Amino acid sequence: LAGAGGQQAPVLAAAGARVTVLDNSPAQLEQDQVVARREGLTITSVLGDMRDLSTFADASFDLVFHPCANAFVPEVRPVWREAFRVLRPGGVLLSGFTNPVEYLFDAAAAEQRGELIVRHTIPYSDVTDATPEERAHFAAQGYPLAFGHTLEDQLGGQLDAGFVLTAMFEDRWAESALGRHLATFIATRALKPAR
Repeated sequence: LAGAGGQQAPVLAAAGARVTVLDNSPAQLEQDQVVARREGLTITSVLGDMRDLSTFADASFDLVFHPCANAFVPEVRPVWREAFRVLRPGGVLLSGFTNPVEYLFDAAAAEQRGELIVRHTIPYSDVTDATPEERAHFAAQGYPLAFGHTLEDQLGGQLDAGFVLTAMFEDRWAESALGRHLATFIATRALKPAR
């Protein structure tokens, strides 16, 4: 789910899974297909929005693998509701997301000088919280707009959708200024209860 780009989907297909990838980027989906052709794998690609999985019937999948892509949608709770809907009872959601603390700090000060200067609040949005100059810089660098969601929406949203959290893992990106101090990524394993 929103994990295209020739990384996760080919690995899952090579392990024997029947893989369908949904992403809103044709370029990302094409990268999955490039790797699939090169490795002789079959991957089904679907262009769409992770908040609306209406192209899939209820209880269509045993596993939803959702790497750190929630930062690219302004609201995350629809993602969890849709993931719950398309999973079969007993199915598993494996998800990753950015620790919202990452969005508190002035990005330029952190990147250029390693300074952690609190500048924003959570939830965060590049649309409303970044300056026009910052948005122009993001666009020039090819960065998509980003959104920092609360833990209530990330973890609580999974619970409210009906999932049972069975595991959680934190990881850090040591190259970032903040990553030297705390885990900047969170991964969860959530179960759709068997009725």
